[in-house]
Amino acid sequence: MIEKTTRRNFLLSSVAVASGIVGANSLQTETSNAAITPATMLERVLGRTGVSVPIFGLGGASAKSPLSKEGKEQDAIAIIEKALELGIRYFDTAASYGPSEDYLGKVLPSHRSKIFLASKTYEKDRDGVWRELERSLKRLKTDYLDLWQLHSVAFPKQLKTIFSKSGGIQALEEAQQQKLVRFVGITGHREPDVMLEALRRYPFHTALIPVNAVEKHHPRPFFPEILLETQKQNIGVIAMKVPAYGKLFQAGGLTSMLQAMSYTLSQSGVHCCIISADNVRQLEDNVNAARIVRQLTDEQLTAIEQRTATIWQDTTFYRAWG
Repeated sequence: MIEKTTRRNFLLSSVAVASGIVGANSLQTETSNAAITPATMLERVLGRTGVSVPIFGLGGASAKSPLSKEGKEQDAIAIIEKALELGIRYFDTAASYGPSEDYLGKVLPSHRSKIFLASKTYEKDRDGVWRELERSLKRLKTDYLDLWQLHSVAFPKQLKTIFSKSGGIQALEEAQQQKLVRFVGITGHREPDVMLEALRRYPFHTALIPVNAVEKHHPRPFFPEILLETQKQNIGVIAMKVPAYGKLFQAGGLTSMLQAMSYTLSQSGVHCCIISADNVRQLEDNVNAARIVRQLTDEQLTAIEQRTATIWQDTTFYRAWG
């Protein structure tokens, strides 16, 4: 492993070479009737990072997204280029998302100064985190990440590794010191208690957690308890699983992305959300929804939660993932 004192020069060289129900129903009507317009998305400051980001960013992987599929470079690049055209500046990916970082690295370098680029590592020990960071920077053809996250922290034993003398936290701090990473975060979608403990043990800049209308029905919901903690510490919160991979739109559930996105972004303490796209048309529809997102009333939030009361067990399938 390359010693930390020479990592930055090594990586820079490598990069250079690689170069109410009524309220809920009204949201469906608005998103289906509205056309894509030049209007820009709202922006919010991402906690104590101090960085203003659009409320909607592009996710780098899903079951059907070309961004995480081998042999889909042309389709993936079309989505990335359209995202830039539509004003998306937050791009999310991970070392484990197949070719996602490679695809993004073919488009984003010339826009680097204007975007917020986030990636993640499943590794939990110092050496593993460093190896994946080095690889991510090469793939993305950049000399720094805006946000580097410990991915899918789900079990107490992982926390033990992360916070050990040779744990992932050491790599995060070293990468920040060498200006390879601006901010550090943590992600999780299985056990909120584990996330809470991590957030209380270390001053992460961000937390990426599931925030949607079915989480409230789960016996171990991710919010509002985590959102209370993140607000206390001014931690930036990025919401994921907003449509629960589309399962929120099954019979008995929600009827539009605008409903789902408005619910998520109306939660106090949520700054933005990331959602992947299966194709350019779906991306355009998602951006359209993001441009007209509204702050929902308590009554509207309750009405949306009631619509999902019978589907939460099927829809929170991601909670079983490690």
